[in-house]
Amino acid sequence: MNMVLGGHSAAEAPAHRRVFLEAGRLAIAWAAIRPARAQGPAKPLTPAPPGHVVLLGDSVFDNKPYVAGGPDVVTQLRNHLPPGWRATLEAVDGATTRDVQRQLQRVPADATHLVVSVGGNDALQVEQVLNKHVRSVAGALEILASVQEQFVRDYQAMLEAVLSRHLPTAVCTIYDPRFADPIRRRVGTAGLALFNAAITRDVFARGLPVIDLRLVCTQEQDFVHAIEPSQIGGDKIAATIAELVTTYDFQNPRSEVFGARRGG
Repeated sequence: MNMVLGGHSAAEAPAHRRVFLEAGRLAIAWAAIRPARAQGPAKPLTPAPPGHVVLLGDSVFDNKPYVAGGPDVVTQLRNHLPPGWRATLEAVDGATTRDVQRQLQRVPADATHLVVSVGGNDALQVEQVLNKHVRSVAGALEILASVQEQFVRDYQAMLEAVLSRHLPTAVCTIYDPRFADPIRRRVGTAGLALFNAAITRDVFARGLPVIDLRLVCTQEQDFVHAIEPSQIGGDKIAATIAELVTTYDFQNPRSEVFGARRGG
């Protein structure tokens, strides 16, 4: 005699129970999902408002006198920034680190980002030490160490003033000079390494992003008058600034080096 359970034979009972168990699991899963669905669809993220980038420093940014009527860096930056963004030039040709604090007084109230490029004129002011005659390499290094120590003090004071504005900030290194005299070029590049070491050490210690202009302006055509960015070099600088301010996560600061894009 065959027994019947709920209309099914005993041989079919295990499959019957599996159906009910599966139905129970589905009911539990549905109960867990319903509260989340009851909250409605997720709201789209609000896009960040357009920014206002302010350029501080020297003729690396204030290069209008050197581009023969072509666009200067701030004009090129405006072309590279997304729609709605703005850029203001407060950098001044010939400025040193000590001059940046005066530039800060002119920063617009609605500024959202500060970018600083300064130090090249500090180096030019002490270039004469490279012509000093010394009796040993140690003596030469002692002179250069004193120069670097003074620059460290001036640069740190400048950067403290900039950071006191509590705005997202990026800084630039000093690019290698393009002097026609090969000896002056080599010596100048070596001397500037001391200044760039001071800049990067201070900036890395603070977790700030850096635009390494030595990696941006790498060709002769990037320069005019040996130490000023040409229209071509200025466009590379502007494109790198735009990339930094629109992609770097200022909410989670860490030191990151920006150079020219590959093929730039």
